[in-house]
Amino acid sequence: LLLPFLCLTAYRVHSIFMLRMFNDAVAMMILYCAVLLLIEDNWTLGCIMYSLAVGVKMNVLLFSPGLAVLLLRRFGIKGAIQKIFICAAIQLLLGLPFLSTFPLSYINKSFDFGRVFLFKWTVNWRFLPEWLFLSRSFHFSLLIGHILVLGIFLINRWTHLTSLYNLFQWNRNAVIAPQEVVYILFTSNFVGMCFSRSLHYQFYIWYYHTLPMLVHWSRLHIVLSVILLLVLEYCWNVYPSTIYSSLLLHICHAIIIICLLTERTKIKL
Repeated sequence: LLLPFLCLTAYRVHSIFMLRMFNDAVAMMILYCAVLLLIEDNWTLGCIMYSLAVGVKMNVLLFSPGLAVLLLRRFGIKGAIQKIFICAAIQLLLGLPFLSTFPLSYINKSFDFGRVFLFKWTVNWRFLPEWLFLSRSFHFSLLIGHILVLGIFLINRWTHLTSLYNLFQWNRNAVIAPQEVVYILFTSNFVGMCFSRSLHYQFYIWYYHTLPMLVHWSRLHIVLSVILLLVLEYCWNVYPSTIYSSLLLHICHAIIIICLLTERTKIKL
């Protein structure tokens, strides 16, 4: 039932892929290839594909907290550093033509974390006054909230408080179940989406294909799950966004986050 549902509710996604030609879709396609490789325990090639996806669009960095936890759980500190070095090396290779000519301009524009988004395009913060939307203090509070919720997922869902020290072993050779790989990566990205400074319409693709899994893991009743996904689709199709569509989007996000954190049954795909 999942594939027909995704096809029938993909109006905005069809626009992103076929009409607008945004690079978000390309980045996510490469990212999902990386996820498949990680599931198959091919961590080196998976990290290469992950870094290539980052090279297309920086939103893929929202998966990085989850990826870091997975690397530490799988290999320990030593192996995690080696894999992160591979990711960094790919970025250097991709940027070499620009780093060798205009290094400062390339670094400043390619990794512009201080970018100011236009209020008229925001999907998620329309109910705020524009001065608050542009406020540095507001951006900082979102960052703090992002870190705090990631920390809760770390000790409550991605690992356990009693075994947290295992992440800091120098060498490890642990096996991670495929469903855990997917769960940690998808929830890491979702938390980042919830605390984004602004979401534009093309950003829907950042988590569209993960939403059915996230709702499934929340263990909501099937009827409520379908309603939740349809409401999310509605929020992303209201143009221009309104106070009510933005509030509704946050309510849906909050429901999923709370359900994920309070659900205690074993993770299953």
